[in-house]
This record gives sequence, structure tokens and C-alpha cells, in this order.
Amino acid sequence: MRIVLLLLQKEFLQIFRNRAMLPIIFVFPIIQLVILSFAATHDVKNIALAVLDQDHSSTSRLLVSKLTASGYFTLAGMPLSDHQGFELIEKDAADVFLTIPAHFERDVLKKQPTSLQVQVNAINGQKAGLAASYAGEVFKEFRISDFGFRIGGVPGKSEIRNLQSEIRYWYNPSLDYKTFMVPGILGELVAMLVLILSAMNVVREKEIGTIEQINVTPIRKWQFILGKLLPFLFIGLFDLALGLTVGKLLFNIPLEGDLWLVFAFCVANIFAVLGIGFFISNFADTQQQAMFIAWFFMVIFILMSGLFTPIESMPEWAQAMTVPNPIAHFVTVMRLVLLKGSGWADIRYNFFVMIGLGVLFNALAVWTYRKTAG
Repeated sequence: MRIVLLLLQKEFLQIFRNRAMLPIIFVFPIIQLVILSFAATHDVKNIALAVLDQDHSSTSRLLVSKLTASGYFTLAGMPLSDHQGFELIEKDAADVFLTIPAHFERDVLKKQPTSLQVQVNAINGQKAGLAASYAGEVFKEFRISDFGFRIGGVPGKSEIRNLQSEIRYWYNPSLDYKTFMVPGILGELVAMLVLILSAMNVVREKEIGTIEQINVTPIRKWQFILGKLLPFLFIGLFDLALGLTVGKLLFNIPLEGDLWLVFAFCVANIFAVLGIGFFISNFADTQQQAMFIAWFFMVIFILMSGLFTPIESMPEWAQAMTVPNPIAHFVTVMRLVLLKGSGWADIRYNFFVMIGLGVLFNALAVWTYRKTAG
């Protein structure tokens, strides 16, 4: 154990003497957390709306004003014909083209069936779906059920009059997307930082030639690997604590569950990620090679982690591939514990999967590490 402690001392001295590494460890993750939390959002705003008003009535103007006042739509133009409206969409000057028919106000006041045509640019399917959904919500607020509209050919049920609905949002009452994204981004950043640094660490010893000096010593392989990996475990835990502090102070993310569960899972997750990083370093000769290999796997891990798209929406084969994905488990646990207040029973599956992955990859790392002189 004394040998491991001496190796830890050596590693921390190297880390803190490396001025280029200190910002990567302590500054860049926080900057990324802040920037990504504001930028990585599925909320779609400033949707360009073009309106062909063939009625020119106070009711049609009221409908347009409700759309623009919703905070989601901005009026991009008032074309005088369908052709002009299509041109706005083709030039990307408009995302949504609304056609209000003639005699719209008359039919509304007489409670006669009428139609609204909404045409949406669907190149970005997600944006198109949200735009149509936002427009539908505004139409509902315009008391469509009382007026008896037809939207897209679906008759309004004018016989439903005094129906009231109350919607309650659990775990994120304000529907703030940052509340949903910050825990996931934090988990992803910690795992990404630990993977890249651990993959480059041993390779750095190869590049500067100190690996040969270590290899001729009586240090065992497991002692060397443990001494190499433990510093990054402590760094990962520190970055997690720092990120949670910034997330609470800057974004006011809820901390509903027990933080010890978050840190306990972080240890298990970093244990697995460190094994992957060290395994990569055994097959890389330069830090550049190690970084590219680590980044190759990291991109796959991030895109299939459920951070930006739900895992449940993926094909079954893709869902199966998320099982050995450490970032997918980290994102899930962070959201469950911090937002939902989940306990041990809810995350033990993720915990045991991480332990299994950690044992597997660290065993492979020890097995493939060649302790040879020269």
C-alpha cells in the first residue's frame, strides 16, 4: 500500500505542475456546463410565422395577435397569396404558414364549422412538431371548442362547453429545460473528462520516456494502474461537487435525493470509465492517438446516452447498446436522484452494471498492460 501512496503522490505532483492540465480539469468543465446548459435546449422559440389573412376581420387579427403574444411565434410576413407564402417557406424566411379563410369571423360568431390551414416546414421534424403543437395550444386558448372550428379537417366538438382541465407537472413544475439538462450534462462532462485524461496519462509516460524507468522497478502492474487511476477518481469527484454547486447557485437545479447516492454512483461510474481509458492507453503510442480513440468512443457514448434524445425512442438494437454505455447510466441516475428523489432501489440496476463494467475493463487493462523494459 505504501507503494501505491507514493505513486499517488507522484501523480498529483505531475498534475499540479502541469499548467496546461489544470484549466482542463478545473475550469473548462464549468465553462462547458454553463454554456451547454443554456444552448442545449429543445425549447423552440422565435418560430417565423407567415399569415395569409383572407378575412381581414377583428377576429382574425385577434387570432394572429394571440399567436405572436404566446412567446413562440414572430410574425415574418403577411403574404397576399398562397404562392407568396410558399416562397417565404422555400427561402427559410418562414417556418409556419397559416391561412385564415374568408368569412372566418362570420362562421365563428355563428358557431358554424370553419377551417384553419397550418403548413409547417418539416425539414427539422422536431421543430415542426413543436411548432404545430404550440399553434394547437394557442388555438385551444382561443376557445376552439366553443367556436366549433375544424383544424386540419378534424371537426371541433362544440358540444363540449364547460369542460375544465387542470395540469400538474411533477419534478419540473416550471418546465425549465435547464433543470432537465444540467444534471445530465454534468454527468456527461465528468465521465468525458475522466476518460480522456486517463487515456492520455499513461501514454504521456511513454512519450517522455519515464515509463521505461517505472517498468524496471519492482512495482506490480496492479499497483501501477491503481496509482495511475486513483488521482482521476478524486478529480472526478471534485468536479462533480463543483458542478453541483454551480448548478444549484446558477440554475437552481433541485437536489431532491440523497447526494451520497450521487457520489457513490459516481465512484462506480468513474471506476468503469477509468478502466476504459487505461485500456485505450495500452494500445496508443502517442497522446494524440489516445485522445482520438477516446473521442471516437465518447461521441458514440454521448449520442446514445439519452442526454438529448430519449433512449425509449431508439430502436431496440440501439437500446441494447446503451447497456454498456457508462454515460447513459450516469445521465439516468443524475436525473432520477436529483430531480425525482429516487433512492437506492431505483438505481441499483445502474450501479451493479457499472460495477460489472468496471471489473471487466480494469481486468482487461491489467491483462493487456505490458510491463517490459526497453
